[in-house]
Amino acid sequence: MYKVLLVDDERIILDGISNFIQWETYQTTLIGTAKNGVEAYQIIEEKHPDIVITDIKMPGMNGVELVEKVHEKYPETHFIMISGFAEFDYAKQAMQYGVKHYLLKPCNENSIIQALEECKEEIEKIQTIQEMKQRLEKMLPYAKEQLLKEFVTSDGYGSKELEYYQLIFRMKLRDPLVKLVLFQIEDLFDYEHLFAIKNISEHIFEKMILSCTVGEHVLLVISVSSQTDNLHKQIEQIRERFFQYYQKDTTIAVSEAGRMISLRRLYKQTLECLQHRFYLGEGSIITKDDISTQSTQENDLRYDEQKFCLFVKSGRWEDADKELARFFQQLAQLRLDIQTTKSYCVQLFNGMIRMCHPEQMKEYLLVMPQLLELDTIHSMHTFFSKVAKEITLHFYQQNKSNHSAIIQKVLHIIEEEIGNQELSLHFIANERMFMSPDYLGKLFKKEMGERFSNYMTRVRVEKAIELIDRDKDVKIFEVAEKLGFTDSQYFSQVFKKITGLTPSEYRKV
Repeated sequence: MYKVLLVDDERIILDGISNFIQWETYQTTLIGTAKNGVEAYQIIEEKHPDIVITDIKMPGMNGVELVEKVHEKYPETHFIMISGFAEFDYAKQAMQYGVKHYLLKPCNENSIIQALEECKEEIEKIQTIQEMKQRLEKMLPYAKEQLLKEFVTSDGYGSKELEYYQLIFRMKLRDPLVKLVLFQIEDLFDYEHLFAIKNISEHIFEKMILSCTVGEHVLLVISVSSQTDNLHKQIEQIRERFFQYYQKDTTIAVSEAGRMISLRRLYKQTLECLQHRFYLGEGSIITKDDISTQSTQENDLRYDEQKFCLFVKSGRWEDADKELARFFQQLAQLRLDIQTTKSYCVQLFNGMIRMCHPEQMKEYLLVMPQLLELDTIHSMHTFFSKVAKEITLHFYQQNKSNHSAIIQKVLHIIEEEIGNQELSLHFIANERMFMSPDYLGKLFKKEMGERFSNYMTRVRVEKAIELIDRDKDVKIFEVAEKLGFTDSQYFSQVFKKITGLTPSEYRKV
């Protein structure tokens, strides 16, 4: 039902129109009457009528003044003006406020009903247009998203299409210099996260022209200036705020500047940048400058696989770790295509696990697909390092067990030959163990924590103390001879160096 207010300073007219119009028949309801413009305005503020039927000439506030005041605050209110022949000038003033319906006194029922019907039609048209505008406003963001998707993924768009969409969306699409920003969320995510990045971006970027989701990415079109460009700072703000809310990192690719007509080329550039996330790592902001590296050939990688494998097999993890870091550093610097880089990793991985026992090798072959599935060189390095350390430490324990058996044999020989004047590292290595003296010396120090010569001297002095403690009358030169010393004076010097006393002084204590 449309609400109607009737305004006239003549009671007879108010009562007449009020009574002879069957308001409900015409889907209207009379919400009240007023004797002048002042009284009418109060009712309008309280009840908000759709249609006001008013006389022009009234005391206090005439009809034109009422129209002017209502139009300023309630422009959607429709007026039907009732005037006499002498009031045409007033009617012309009302026209500037959109009043279209005028009735000359005396007016009959049919003329009023016709005017009401015309007002109703106008209101319905306006409401329909407003509803269409509201629906369009709701659809506009999705239409803009679709436009951007079409431009970056299809070849059939050019300047004519830009002009067409520029007209529809009332946007400048041909002239602006723009950059494309492509976001990729790391780890698992859902649509809510993509929407969040768009929402955060809209708050931070004042010059964002368009945005959309393309597959698993968020794409922004940003207007840029050649004089001032805080793009990277703003991107960091988006990345930090998104991480603060969702604890998820993002990798971002940024295109070079170009015109809207070049959107497809710029989009391909961001995809290419994003591929270099493999080398630059998760959470990077990647531009064309970051991927512009000198061309390299596959044989540019110079790496000694045997050296790395030797460190692994000998159980030397620190050395193996350094070699592995050098290997991955070279790969990162060369920036070969990803498949070539992965093939080098697989080759070295194979070389490493071939040294293992067959059963172990089978187990490590089963985890190799995990290495190939990793999508950054950093994650490949981490995975490779974990397996390499496991294998190296296994060899270390194995070697340690073997080394312990060798050193136990050396200690047994020392125990047996303690009085042998020829007893030395070279004697044991050459005559009894048939090993390299240098290797045996290094092995002995690694296992025992001291050099062979120091150990021999300390053991002989300890044996001397046992002999002296057992027999206080024993001759010093006899002790020296029993422990392989040819010179008793030299023996006394060695004894004093270790104990702080000569053998004779020790015997008196």
